[in-house]
Amino acid sequence: MILAEHLVKEFHRPRRVEGRFAGLRSFLSTRRDTVRAVDDVSLRVDDGEIVGYLGPNGAGKSTTIKMLTGVLVPTSGHVEVEGIVPWKDRRANARTIGAVFGQRSQLWTDLPLRESFDLVSRLYGIESTVYRRTLDGFVDLLDMGPFLDTPVRSLSLGQRMRGDLVAAMLYHPPVLYLDEPTVGLDVVAKARIREFITELNRSEGTTVLLTTHDIADVEALAHRVVIIDTGRIVYEGDLARLRSEYAPFREIVVRAARIDARQEIPGLTLHEVVADGEEQRGTYRFDPAQLRAPEAISRLTAALEVTDLASREPDVEHVIRRIYTEHGSAR
Repeated sequence: MILAEHLVKEFHRPRRVEGRFAGLRSFLSTRRDTVRAVDDVSLRVDDGEIVGYLGPNGAGKSTTIKMLTGVLVPTSGHVEVEGIVPWKDRRANARTIGAVFGQRSQLWTDLPLRESFDLVSRLYGIESTVYRRTLDGFVDLLDMGPFLDTPVRSLSLGQRMRGDLVAAMLYHPPVLYLDEPTVGLDVVAKARIREFITELNRSEGTTVLLTTHDIADVEALAHRVVIIDTGRIVYEGDLARLRSEYAPFREIVVRAARIDARQEIPGLTLHEVVADGEEQRGTYRFDPAQLRAPEAISRLTAALEVTDLASREPDVEHVIRRIYTEHGSAR
């Protein structure tokens, strides 16, 4: 569905000149610095996949999305979406994709939300009965009835984001790009949007490429993740492999009257200990390939006066943060 091969995007900017009248001299200078925002990215997303495209600010995520949507022309490399080269045939590509950018709306701010949808249906030539049926289904799924006739400028952020999602999917494009779709939203709005995306993927087989800083979005939606940093892909795979490669351990959190950091418990390593009221809370790590969880728990309860205990896997946010840190230190 989406294919990018050896994608590169470079930007050129005037070289900064120091000294007197620096701003004017920099503006007039013919010397340019080249910044490579995307550096040899190859990416494949199959039909019906939901892929999380992750990275810190400035990593190249949005630049990649803009090349896939046809907004930017690659410096080099090849892109196809449904067999279409986006920047060469923008009209055909526009009918193939839907796009939602969390910081930018495609709705008409002075019009009621319903009229924005009417305009989208006319732009894409949607047959009236199909349009009404599709809109009614989306309105029910996202609970948009109470504000359907409200001007867009008067909507809350969560309401506007729901409107943007519907506008992007009214014409049933097979590909949906989501760039920070839940940024700034409350818990209820985030849940509704995640449910909507999941239902689209299940019922229509919509292919989704998602960029986000909200790890809960990734865990709730993504089948696979691609991590980019400084324009290069540093990881690609599913969440289970991500955990196994970068956090090959499980954790047991215990509460006890006293936890002695010097006390050795075979097969377990004390990662952290903090005060928890009149008790202490310790996080122990162990390798599940070397020690089974019941045996790890048995050793802890034998060594400590445990009052509470919970076993858990490292969360995805911790794992991804570790990748960023390790990749940054290797630069």
